[in-house]
Amino acid sequence: MTTKAFVIGHPIAHSRSPLIHGNWLSQHAIEGSYSAIDVAPAELPEFFQRLRAGEFAGGNVTIPHKEAVFALCDEVDPLARTIGAVNTLVVDDGSVRGTNTDYLGFLGNLDSAVPGWDEEVNEAIVLGAGGAARAISVALRSRGIGRIHVLNRTRDKAEALVSEIEGPFRAAGLTDFNELAPHAQLIVNTSSIGMHGTRFDGLDFGKLPGAALVTDIVYSPLVTPLLADAAVLGLRTVDGLGMLLHQAVPGFEAWFGVRPQVDKALRAKIEATLEG
Repeated sequence: MTTKAFVIGHPIAHSRSPLIHGNWLSQHAIEGSYSAIDVAPAELPEFFQRLRAGEFAGGNVTIPHKEAVFALCDEVDPLARTIGAVNTLVVDDGSVRGTNTDYLGFLGNLDSAVPGWDEEVNEAIVLGAGGAARAISVALRSRGIGRIHVLNRTRDKAEALVSEIEGPFRAAGLTDFNELAPHAQLIVNTSSIGMHGTRFDGLDFGKLPGAALVTDIVYSPLVTPLLADAAVLGLRTVDGLGMLLHQAVPGFEAWFGVRPQVDKALRAKIEATLEG
């Protein structure tokens, strides 16, 4: 019997996940499929009925459903519960379990690109306060980062995030960046700014320490304005494509029983589909 998995979102045509998982299915000669399915928010409960009926082994969840599916799962693991969002579903005997692998994808990307990065970071700045910011803030906490500033255009949203997850977190507005920058060794953009030509205004990267590391979860374009500005100043940068690739690994293993590798060939295949 063919094992079927999916990614759901609305819209979903842009997703590179079918290309990633399709590559691994072919590489490991697995009789299975992975499809992109457009599911409107109102259709989510009906889609979960299909899951419980055994149509799929599981799948991925992307925008705008990561928070909504949380309430529809029969079980949510502690990490996803802390983050408040689910991006991976696993079906077992009619029960749907939700997990969050964005955390692992973020750490896997930095560990691969800059081994030992966490030994050099005492203070970090997270830009944005949405679901991805939650996952990444929890990931940074797990590596013992002493102080993590969560900056958002609307400061109230950053304060809400910080109040809901315990740890060395401090909320601030984007306008506080230049004051905090001299003490930060890591900058992470978790927002959608960087897509479609958008950029941050008023962030002075010249105030960062020379050895600071700047990373972005946006991967299309591969080099966002944020990363380009940082590179001009000689700062180290890590793009967001690796996070996309590494977060896909645990799901594939859960559905198809093989733990795949993120290699240069896969990265090159996905990179060829991106703008910039």
